[in-house]
Amino acid sequence: MRTNDHRTDRAKREADKLFKQVDTTKTKRPSDYEIAQQSFQDNRERLKAERLAREAKSTGRRK
Repeated sequence: MRTNDHRTDRAKREADKLFKQVDTTKTKRPSDYEIAQQSFQDNRERLKAERLAREAKSTGRRK
């Protein structure tokens, strides 16, 4: 029994070591979808700001 426990403990330590390596080396990078969505949102906000500026400018002339 004792040798079996020792093997299990060793296997568990090895597995933990491998999982820790994967977790620490993996960096969070945005996916292509996330990049595209962020670009879309940024562009939409820019266009909205430009539209509001044009509307404010044209409304100011009418008065």
